Amino acid sequence: MALTYSQTIPFGKPAPDFSLPGIDGRTYSLASFTDKKILVIIFMCNHCPYVQACWDRLIALQNKFGSRGVQLIGINSNDSGNYPEDSFEKMKEYAEKRGHNFPYLCDTSQATAKAYGAVCTPDIFIYDGSRGMAYHGRIDDNWQEPAKVKKHELAEALESLLRGEKPSQDQKPSMGCSIKWI
Repeated sequence: MALTYSQTIPFGKPAPDFSLPGIDGRTYSLASFTDKKILVIIFMCNHCPYVQACWDRLIALQNKFGSRGVQLIGINSNDSGNYPEDSFEKMKEYAEKRGHNFPYLCDTSQATAKAYGAVCTPDIFIYDGSRGMAYHGRIDDNWQEPAKVKKHELAEALESLLRGEKPSQDQKPSMGCSIKWI
């Protein structure tokens, strides 16, 4: 497991489009979410301990903010040939086991991860209503122990955007396993 931190991406950078299959049998693109005020795109996978540690927090965030126009989207870009735990079939199994409540998409070509500048799992991007990047950072300040979290940066950024404000520009990078490139 190689610890990797998310890269700096310019605020306002437009969300790249994609066309990716979801574990629910549908194909998704940015246009699939035109009715949503805010998109949270999370590059994630099944086997990464950092993702496993925050999966329930992501589900809770979708539950908390979904009715307010926020949509989380998980994208798995890992090489499933060398990491079979990240296969499309395993994505379905993990999501069902966890009670996953947002689209979980497969980026087999890894083109979407490259277009976004994603490098780790989880790598989290928030896009505002005009689909400009407004946040690129971590979920909170304690990935290992949810009970000891003191700062909920992702939730705070969402609250700011929902109030029509910009999130703090002082964003701590996300950290996790490196994306497993082909």
